[in-house]
Amino acid sequence: MEILRKFKFPARSKSPIFVFSITGLAITAVTSSAAVSGFRDSTSVHHPNKIATAVEGVVRSSRAILAITLTVADYKYSLRRLTADSDEYIQRLTEVHSRSAKRILKLCESNKGFYVKAGQFVATLKLVPKEYSLALSSLQDQAVPCNLQDIKHVLTSNLGQNLSEIFLSFDEEPIAAASIAQVHHAVLKNHQEVAVKVQYPGLKQNMKLDTTIMSFLSKSVVKIFPEYRFDWLVHEFVKSISQELDFIQEAKNSEKIATNFKHNKMITVPTVFWEFTTTQVLTMQFCKGFKVDDVEALKRANLSSAKVAKVLVEVFAEMIFVHGFIHGDPHPGNILVSPGGQNGFSLVLLDHGNCKTLDEGFRRDFCRLWEALILLDSTKIQELGTRFGVGQYAKFFPVIFTGRTSESKSGLGKGMSIQERQKLKQELKLLRLEDITTFMGSLPPDFLTVLRTDGLIRSITLKLSAPQRVRLLAYAKYAVYGLGYNSTSEPDFVEKSVISKSVMLVSYIRLRLILELMELFQGIKKLKHTIYTLYGRVVDSITRSVKVSSVTSIV
Repeated sequence: MEILRKFKFPARSKSPIFVFSITGLAITAVTSSAAVSGFRDSTSVHHPNKIATAVEGVVRSSRAILAITLTVADYKYSLRRLTADSDEYIQRLTEVHSRSAKRILKLCESNKGFYVKAGQFVATLKLVPKEYSLALSSLQDQAVPCNLQDIKHVLTSNLGQNLSEIFLSFDEEPIAAASIAQVHHAVLKNHQEVAVKVQYPGLKQNMKLDTTIMSFLSKSVVKIFPEYRFDWLVHEFVKSISQELDFIQEAKNSEKIATNFKHNKMITVPTVFWEFTTTQVLTMQFCKGFKVDDVEALKRANLSSAKVAKVLVEVFAEMIFVHGFIHGDPHPGNILVSPGGQNGFSLVLLDHGNCKTLDEGFRRDFCRLWEALILLDSTKIQELGTRFGVGQYAKFFPVIFTGRTSESKSGLGKGMSIQERQKLKQELKLLRLEDITTFMGSLPPDFLTVLRTDGLIRSITLKLSAPQRVRLLAYAKYAVYGLGYNSTSEPDFVEKSVISKSVMLVSYIRLRLILELMELFQGIKKLKHTIYTLYGRVVDSITRSVKVSSVTSIV
């Protein structure tokens, strides 16, 4: 890595725009960490070839180091001698982002396994440039299935029986393949249809080496760019992937979410069959449906995209604000729409490996934050920002979550005016690189989890063409519910307790009335301003006409 130390960016590059340049390099380092050892070796798990595995590791390492070196050089030399705020700099930066994103995507596709997972993780982060998120998001559907013989070996070694002793039928072609596992449709001896999730062989054995390399690469980038520290990104990814490798824990997470929503008929969580479940094999009820963002499928099923979006945001709002137990990876492939039933459809929640229990104090403070965000209570937002550890940067919370500033005159979900955008742009120009990294590094881990989950939900609702106001009001509703929630109560008390639900409904109606009055007041002010402006124009027009008439008469 000695060659990397030679690349030093000039001091003038420490502008907000440059943050995205460094972010690109950070992405390369984080994803490159997986390159040293692939999760799926080219050799069979029955007869592992240590020499072939070592060679494969060297090849993957070389790809990673080459990618990070080329990316550093690209940013360094493409942006040299350019002023950070110039149009040419911005254009060149976009071009470098695009080239680097394609380079990293190619690396992910070549190294597969853990590397694909790292790319998927990075693609869901809000701080990455759009060129990276767009390129790496394609990894969600590009996993290559594992060799069938290796999958069967994992099954028989974990379940202790031949497949014919457990299943009436087992489809050899997987119905889904991801970065750490693939899923097969099967039928048990009692004729129960099941989905069998099988972990790829060799994952846990390589975890220690992979995470060590991740730490090494992150430290290498920090040496090149001391101002940019992304240790929090590495930590969160390692923690996330470690959880997903334990299918017993995933099954427990699944049952907890099922319990939390047992009175909600709009939600389906597949039943776990424990007798056929281990740390590497998860057998669950097979549920039919299509991806939640498949707009054409919704049309064919005669289902309203707006209604699906509303149910989706309310489910995740309840997870965040009330239960404090979140499904941390709600991408479209993990949420199915299953037509039928008395409500017309239900949402099927899959893949519960990456779930997070929020700290109770954080959950309640986050509820208070959302109440303040909806009402644009800047004093309360700043107070909560101090408690979250971000201090002065709390003023950006309204922009991050609601798309408007704390001084905004726009209605909820209507974005910012041109003047507000210009003012915000000027404020962002004053930020230093250290400000951005301090902000991200100071956020509690729970905040980062919620931020990522919210980002995924927002992308789905955007594809469903749902107004942003739907999400914002759902969050406001459940934030109020969450403040009235007692952690000693049953998780589904919102649905079950008439008294509790009535009290919280009154609180929510109060919040809505305040919100509507605020927007009505703003509307009246705008109307008043419009009338005064129109009146002024009419008077000016009449005055000019009179002057012209007077001049004509004199002539």
